[in-house]
Amino acid sequence: MKSGRLCWGLLSTARINERLIPVLRESGHSELLAVASRSREAAQAYASLRQIPRGYGSYDELLADPEIDIVYLSLPNHLHAEWSIKCADAGKHVLCEKPLALTVEEVDRMKAASERNHVLIQEAAMMRFHPQMRQLSEAVAQKIIGEVRLIRGIFTFTLRRPGDVRFDPDMGGGSLWDVGSYCVSFARAALQAEPVEVFASQSTGNDGVDLSFSGQMRFPSGALVHFFSSFDSFPHVEADLLGTEGRLYLNLPWVNQPGKTGRLQLTCLRSQGEKSTFGDGLRQETMDWKTYEDMNGYRDEVDSMAASVLNGAAPVVSLADSRNNVAAINALAQSAREGRPVTL
Repeated sequence: MKSGRLCWGLLSTARINERLIPVLRESGHSELLAVASRSREAAQAYASLRQIPRGYGSYDELLADPEIDIVYLSLPNHLHAEWSIKCADAGKHVLCEKPLALTVEEVDRMKAASERNHVLIQEAAMMRFHPQMRQLSEAVAQKIIGEVRLIRGIFTFTLRRPGDVRFDPDMGGGSLWDVGSYCVSFARAALQAEPVEVFASQSTGNDGVDLSFSGQMRFPSGALVHFFSSFDSFPHVEADLLGTEGRLYLNLPWVNQPGKTGRLQLTCLRSQGEKSTFGDGLRQETMDWKTYEDMNGYRDEVDSMAASVLNGAAPVVSLADSRNNVAAINALAQSAREGRPVTL
């Protein structure tokens, strides 16, 4: 650690790094020091192009660097647990891309590594770090829209890159584990509860992973969640919550569009006379309940990680939280495979 500044290393040269590099450089508490790849040539070329001081030709070399405090781990999903544990055993804190792991057993091993090495391992589900998510959860708890009856989420895009790891079932591929994981985490965080039953269906490609996934979750309160994730659809993001007394709509629920303005809109009813079954005499009123000028959750996750390491702030996404998300995703995947509801 350099005089109150945390030195970061990038474990892999994945494209998602491009979202983190600018905010690491803007942060007052962080410094980007190194990147590692599977070959020295690739690492040094990557480092030179992006003005990163050190480029290592293996992941182990980066972990051996005593100046690295935190590792941002953006390897394919099936390597998250293995390398998070190796980072922890090397005394490094870890910000690991979502999903944190592919099984609850992997999360348990990561938790054990975190505890025995006294380091933080946290899932980089950037949506969870942005103020929008916290304020949405507070609005639900305060019953701004009454009792939540339905949460709906959509996260889709078109993936046309043969050989992409997200098409490989052995690497944790499929839209559910990728963009679908945001929808699951979003609903759980909004309700501050865990689903008790799930049901799902999927459309698979030639590689065997789900290209499109439709999931339903039932929560103890009776709230229902419907979501759709896809690698094979027109790009679209949207989420809303329907309650007994109103509706909350989010135009950028997954906060993965830095620089864009996000709106958390509230729709409620204003009485104009006698109420009836179909709402005659009622007027709907929609307002921007919250507005966010820059939907950059990547900056928020870096700042939050620094606050936890430097000041002992509680992690936004605990390992117990991530474990429950992994459990829900696995139940959804099982339901889609077997064509039946699955109880958690």
